[in-house]
Amino acid sequence: MAISFASAFAGHDKTLEFRSARAAVLANNIANADTPNFKARDISFDSVLSSESSKLRLAGTNARHISEEGFSGESDGLLYRNANQPSLDGNTVDMQREQAEYAQNSLQFDTSFMFLDRKISGMRKALTGN
Repeated sequence: MAISFASAFAGHDKTLEFRSARAAVLANNIANADTPNFKARDISFDSVLSSESSKLRLAGTNARHISEEGFSGESDGLLYRNANQPSLDGNTVDMQREQAEYAQNSLQFDTSFMFLDRKISGMRKALTGN
């Protein structure tokens, strides 16, 4: 019997990829806080979900099934953030918000990593019999 890692990890591996990508975007925003005309960006889970679901094709075996027309999402999931108080030089980075979002993303990354680690240790115990 073969083990399917995709089903065994229950999506936590993909969550870690998303959290890593979001951390890179937030770190880029923080690094460019003093750059004139820099526009803060972010990745939302909803935009990534819609872009991934747009890659799916619906299998219609009957003429009365729903067609796939009208299902479309963002191409890359990277969105511009609306600034609460844009600066005079056109920069839209709010350092307090960026740091809070980065800290929250870090906690969510750690939680997903903990779940994934427990999944792997459970599989290891099942294989070794301990």
